[in-house]
Amino acid sequence: MMMPTMSAKDLSKIYRRGSEEVRALDGVSFEARSGEMAAVIGPSGSGKTTLLNIIGCLDNPTAGTLSVGGEEIFGGRKELSEKELTFIRRRIFGYVFQKFYLIPTLTVRENIMLPSAFYKSSAGAKSPDDVMKLLGIDKRAGHLPGELSGGEMQRVAIARALINSPKVILADEPTGSLDSRRTGEIKEILRELATQGMTVVMVTHNLELAKAADRVIELRDGKVV
Repeated sequence: MMMPTMSAKDLSKIYRRGSEEVRALDGVSFEARSGEMAAVIGPSGSGKTTLLNIIGCLDNPTAGTLSVGGEEIFGGRKELSEKELTFIRRRIFGYVFQKFYLIPTLTVRENIMLPSAFYKSSAGAKSPDDVMKLLGIDKRAGHLPGELSGGEMQRVAIARALINSPKVILADEPTGSLDSRRTGEIKEILRELATQGMTVVMVTHNLELAKAADRVIELRDGKVV
């Protein structure tokens, strides 16, 4: 049996608001394999984004373990430093957000290359021309974000996430700002990335998008239901 690319066990995240204890995550466990597309669904406040942030090393769990590609990230024998976590983020993960977060004064090509500006190119990094062609935005390379449609901006955001050849794509409401036609386009792109061997984990309120996933993880009150 193929080993899981990602394994989370008993992940919990506790916040304190004065004397009140809030369990944003409460013992969440799941596995995802290479080439698998997983959707995380649930009502607002159920812990979806907290889970995605912990998987992507943007937040630390209060308890539990997380391993990706056989590497223990949280809950292992050794607590990783921020420098080590930054290296893991760059090498393993690509991030896609609902609001795109493109730099308005940079062209499409420059936005896509932004991760390479902050870090030395990782082994196997893709060329911007390759990812633009893959996502059908090669003819928009010299345009600014303000000259693009919402669907095109999300394609640029996905291309930026792919530039360092990540093993895992994390997408937080990737179609939340798009109409139904462009939602369908992004769904097909994410599905194709999984077909190419990447693990895709997305948070979504869109049930049609969730239906395209191989696995659906439903959260309520921080627990898998």
